[in-house]
Amino acid sequence: MSAIDKAIAANQDFIVNYDPNRVSPRPRLKLIILTCMDTRISYKALGLEPGDVHMIRNAGGIVTDDALRSILVSHYLLGTEELMIINHTDCGLMKASEEELHATIESKAGVWSNTPIRFHAFKDVEKNVREQITKIKSHNWVKSDLTIRGFVYDVATGKLREVKA
Repeated sequence: MSAIDKAIAANQDFIVNYDPNRVSPRPRLKLIILTCMDTRISYKALGLEPGDVHMIRNAGGIVTDDALRSILVSHYLLGTEELMIINHTDCGLMKASEEELHATIESKAGVWSNTPIRFHAFKDVEKNVREQITKIKSHNWVKSDLTIRGFVYDVATGKLREVKA
């Protein structure tokens, strides 16, 4: 059975007790988390339950145009008040340059990319967290009523450490 088929089967079990009145598009904790797609950063590691937060994930936990779009919708339309940016140790984007990532994928795909792609590779995880905070704060629609804090998750220990901007 494929992973997709397993997810579909699990959904069939889930819907038996699903109650749409117990969930909301507005996160209970009024919190947005922008983090990496890495599987080692989990809801459990942060003491969260489904419905607690808006979780935005992408490779590297980067403030991309799309992440910014989601943050603005979450804050202005769905009432979130805090943003937590979490990067982590041992991130794949720290292991290769932009050029190396492009060359590797181009080689494996067998063709050039037909659209521009930036991977946002970085070498220093704390510096990257600070850059993401600066990037989000520099947008004129992001006001001081949105609390923004940055963190590094250590994948070896599971510990979350705050990075001062």
